[in-house]
Amino acid sequence: MNTAHSGLAQSFLEQARHSLQRHHLPRIARCLQELSRTDIWWRPNSASNSAGNMVLHLEGNIRQWIISGLGGEPDRRDRPREFAERGPIPRPKLIAGLRAAVTTATRVLQKVSARDLKRLYTIQGFRVSGMTAIQHVLEHFAYHGGQIVYVTKLKQQRDLGFTHLPGEKPKGGGRQNLSAI
Repeated sequence: MNTAHSGLAQSFLEQARHSLQRHHLPRIARCLQELSRTDIWWRPNSASNSAGNMVLHLEGNIRQWIISGLGGEPDRRDRPREFAERGPIPRPKLIAGLRAAVTTATRVLQKVSARDLKRLYTIQGFRVSGMTAIQHVLEHFAYHGGQIVYVTKLKQQRDLGFTHLPGEKPKGGGRQNLSAI
């Protein structure tokens, strides 16, 4: 593998670790802190999942695709349980479970090489490259993380201040404005 490809691979892996650990996880954890115990398990209708279910689902997904799929740990995922749970699982336990999964996954990603990104893996019945597996997890985290943020904004009836447009001053004492998303 040439140096340019190796550097690009390492850049991708660094961004993946940052995205999971420094971007999505803190937002999800903050939303769980701001939601009441009842609101964490609130479902708007029978076709939707609660924020608590989405957290369990994200934890299961990252464990299956990164920790097991790329890292070689046994796959113990019980996907139907992630959606069947009605809670209340205590907020600290939900946050700790997701944080532990993200921390373990980032350790796995630190060991992934450019060659591992090209290698094929069978994960959840799919035959995918290492890069595809990581991209799947990143997209999945962004998708469900956004749903958790949206539920929090609905329930709190306010901007959470997560982001702002270039040139705008962050709202909420330095926190970023979510309405730009």
